[in-house]
Amino acid sequence: MAEQKIFAGPRVRRLRNGLDLTQTAMAEALGISPSYLNLIERNQRPLTVQLLLKLSSVFKIDLDELQGEATATAGALKEVFSDPLLAGELPGDQELIEIADAAPNAAAGIVKLYRAFREQAERLSDLSELLAREGHETVASGAKMPIDEVRETFERQANHFDAIDRAAEAFHETLNAGDDLSGAIKVWLKREHGIVVRALPVHAMPNLRRRYDRHSMRLFLSERLSPFDQMREVALEACQLALREEIVRTLDGMSLSSNEARRIGRFELARYAAHALMMPYAAFLAAAQRARYDIDVLRSRFNVSYEQVANRLTTLQRKGAEGVPFFLLEIDNAGHKFRRAGARGYPQARFGGDCPKLNIHAAFSQPGQILVDAVELTDGAEFLVVSRTLEGPQAAFNERVRRTALLVGCDVGFRDEIVYGRAVGSITGSTRDRDTTKVGTACRLCERQGCLARAEPPVTRPLGLDEMVTGLSAFDFQ
Repeated sequence: MAEQKIFAGPRVRRLRNGLDLTQTAMAEALGISPSYLNLIERNQRPLTVQLLLKLSSVFKIDLDELQGEATATAGALKEVFSDPLLAGELPGDQELIEIADAAPNAAAGIVKLYRAFREQAERLSDLSELLAREGHETVASGAKMPIDEVRETFERQANHFDAIDRAAEAFHETLNAGDDLSGAIKVWLKREHGIVVRALPVHAMPNLRRRYDRHSMRLFLSERLSPFDQMREVALEACQLALREEIVRTLDGMSLSSNEARRIGRFELARYAAHALMMPYAAFLAAAQRARYDIDVLRSRFNVSYEQVANRLTTLQRKGAEGVPFFLLEIDNAGHKFRRAGARGYPQARFGGDCPKLNIHAAFSQPGQILVDAVELTDGAEFLVVSRTLEGPQAAFNERVRRTALLVGCDVGFRDEIVYGRAVGSITGSTRDRDTTKVGTACRLCERQGCLARAEPPVTRPLGLDEMVTGLSAFDFQ
């Protein structure tokens, strides 16, 4: 049986230095020559199993210290070098492993320095946001990943692209779809472009939602997708062909900085166009007003999903035909935010969306249920918020369901136009016959005293560490 060999010279040298031994003294204790130990420490000779056992018995060390010590540090270094500022600096992970192995203290210092940098960057972002809310112009520069640049660009502006919306509405009319929009789009794709749509089983396309084969002119869709999501993929493909000029012109107006950002932006605009095709503006606005923006009624009316209706509600800002200005936020159960949009731009400064008391977080404990709240910010601004979980693509028996939560909100002043306003009552004069949930934009920017849900101290106040008095919050402040 072949003997296992481990090259761990730097760790052996660190162990020897920690014990304050010379190479001669350690070699004598291990029963090897000093020259052989020197070769081991320079990774010119391996540590055999016999030497590992000898090191363990003589110096009373854990073998894991020699065999797997660098793993955690290498993982942390990988996080550091995945930052946009350092992306592309290393061709692979091997150098990170070598750094963690040869210079673990220096590697740990790099990780500590990076985490301090990230903490300061977050604090700067919080302070910049606070200053912006008070009317001060701030400029925070830094490298951004293309996806972050695209998200920020879309979040800052109104989620309404009139040229795309009108083109999608005209395209819908030419299809004469009747009650089968999906079928009509498939016929158009086949007739105009020779593209055939096929659904494939999971084993044939295990990791993809869709794939377009240019050679066979076929659009393959995963059977994991619901019928609503399959229709969106078909509509998206059609819009990229029929509305190409409108999408490119709109994209050009965004001044994205890289080809990768433009590619992502083009996909987002095509997704917008698909929703506009599935729910034409005039018909959707009229139906929404009649149903008082009841999302479940609208999803049934247009044969689409809850999430698709919610996204469409944030786009109703055509000049002269505006709807209620909704905004939305989508998160996963770890709190990652990956979709924010608003009819007038996502209200980051006013609403935030990072407060743990928002019902979007409670939605995960009640899957499929609609939760309605009126929330009040520290500056007195009030919003009506509606939250519900969403199910992702169909999971296999041995997979976990991908579940996210979606919050749809608007200023509470629109409550009488919305069916969900019934759940929070109304305001008559100065008398309130409803309760509001007291929230903040984010813990770091919120100065509410005694908040049981506080997760971080505010950056605007010093911590109040009093030996004699302890408040209800995990972070007391003065």
